[in-house]
Amino acid sequence: MVRIHDALDTATSGATEQDGGQTAFDMHLDGVPLEQGQHEGAGPSAAVVSRDTEDRLDAVNRQPDMKLVVISNRVAPFDPNKPQTGGLAAGLEPVVERSGALWMGSSDTRGDGTEQPLPLVKTGAGAVARLDLPEADYPGYYRGFSNSTLWPALHSLRQRMSGSEGDYDSYRNVNAFIAQAAFDVRDLDAFWVHDYHLLPLAAELHRLGIDRPTGFFLHTPWPAPDMIERVPHHRELMKMMLEYDLLGFQTNRDLNNFLAGLRVYFGLESKDGIVTTERGQTRLQQFPIGIDPKQFAEYLAADLSPVEEEKLSSLLEKFEGSKFAIGVDRLDYTKGIDKRVQAFNHVLAANPGSISLLQIAPSSRADVGEYQKYKEDVENAISLVNAEHGTDERKAIHYTNDSFSQAALARLYRAAHVGLVTPLRDGMNLVAKEYVAAQDPNDPGVLVLSKFAGAAEDFSDDEALLIDPNNPEEIADAISKATNMPLEERVMRWRSMMDKIESYTIHDWSADYLRELDKSRITVPADQFHHLGLGWTNEAKMPLHQDYAAALTAYNEIEPAAAALKEAAYADVKSAFEVLAAPLKHTQDRLWDSPAPPASQDIASTPTLQSSTRPTMEDTARRTVPRP
Repeated sequence: MVRIHDALDTATSGATEQDGGQTAFDMHLDGVPLEQGQHEGAGPSAAVVSRDTEDRLDAVNRQPDMKLVVISNRVAPFDPNKPQTGGLAAGLEPVVERSGALWMGSSDTRGDGTEQPLPLVKTGAGAVARLDLPEADYPGYYRGFSNSTLWPALHSLRQRMSGSEGDYDSYRNVNAFIAQAAFDVRDLDAFWVHDYHLLPLAAELHRLGIDRPTGFFLHTPWPAPDMIERVPHHRELMKMMLEYDLLGFQTNRDLNNFLAGLRVYFGLESKDGIVTTERGQTRLQQFPIGIDPKQFAEYLAADLSPVEEEKLSSLLEKFEGSKFAIGVDRLDYTKGIDKRVQAFNHVLAANPGSISLLQIAPSSRADVGEYQKYKEDVENAISLVNAEHGTDERKAIHYTNDSFSQAALARLYRAAHVGLVTPLRDGMNLVAKEYVAAQDPNDPGVLVLSKFAGAAEDFSDDEALLIDPNNPEEIADAISKATNMPLEERVMRWRSMMDKIESYTIHDWSADYLRELDKSRITVPADQFHHLGLGWTNEAKMPLHQDYAAALTAYNEIEPAAAALKEAAYADVKSAFEVLAAPLKHTQDRLWDSPAPPASQDIASTPTLQSSTRPTMEDTARRTVPRP
């Protein structure tokens, strides 16, 4: 993408590229070490992405040409010998490796909260920076507000909510700490922030004077207003979320729930997916995350380590000659594993020995009391089912907390006759898509899917068997139906789901999001656009600006003594400005003339974010000048 500065040198004086911060960052990056196990010029997943590379990464290559800062609670391991642990890692590793992005997140160690230089580690063309979050605030931020308050609330599980006084302060303090660390890269083109740990981060960035396009993507669900109101400081959090230029959600349900909350708490309405506040405009859109089906095909053909090969063979021997279902979930109370176990009890009571269950459930947040209790409940329920329906030779439910590589999981998915994805709530749940992608096209298994998983918006009841995850009897009926489904119907359902998975991959997801974020890119400082006043303009509006700039140039070239000519030229300037300004009201992210909200709207009382003592060049460039 050509910067507008290059195109406007003749129309607007002083429009020069200011890239000192970028140049310094690039020079710094050239000197930082590569991630362990990497070689110069190759990303960490080169061993996995060995075939069809150009085709698979076509979507990544079509992404906007911008220097991006990605921020999340954790970063991917960038190690070809470790499996990717979720959709965020799978979607963002190629972005970082090939576009030169910087990915910031938490390290595994804690610090004293003092400011440190960014610990950059090169990975491909980009870099990662793992921050030692402050020890004093980390428990309240992570175990407290993020995972004991926000996590259950976002999944509409009010009975699971807990927390302590001071957790919210710690949550805000850690977000402020991360923003301070990001100040060192404030001159990069855009920021892309991920998930519920970092809802206030855009506000913290703005407090430091960072005013680059900033997007947020929520990987979890967003609940209805009567649920989110149970979160302490929920109004303040939602206000701060409107400081992002682009808010992305997994599903239409999540997006509509957020918009409903804006109406209930602030009287705000969206127009064409845009919400206007005193700060400016925030666009809200759905971006359903996908997987990489071609990579899954590679996983099925990949060699396993001798140790994992032996573990996998031993496991599959336990199901030899019989049908089995598979569930793969973190050991989290949102995943509905306890209800799934109850459902299996119903299935085996009605049809003894008809099917077994392989439940893979790596431990999650073991230091959180709610998770310890849930683990005990699940294991006790499994023991009861095995005692009633198992035999000396075979368990009814085989349960393990082991972790498996993606290649090993792909083989297990293919071997399983039924895939059970039954969370009580989920943002998307990529296990559903992974199970489908791993199937044998000639003899596929059947997906049993919670209607409250985001994936249920992608897969209809003619494809997956959609169930209420709170109803063990309904889950049991679906398992029995899947177990006895004829081959022709299984193939038809699978083919339809696979077509959808292949038509929108995780690379399409990241490319689409970044293209939308790029529409907010700041390209020319406001003081270079006389009469535009506050705010910024983007490249989509530049043809209109060029008409305005030409009219202004003509006006300025007329001698003051030629009053009639001067007045006529000014009319042309005013007309061109009105044409330029009119569409900005509902399409431009940084709006200088936002409509005043009614006095009753609480959002109106939110103070405008001011720069800290460390302003950026934009703060000194921005000024208010008269408009026509």
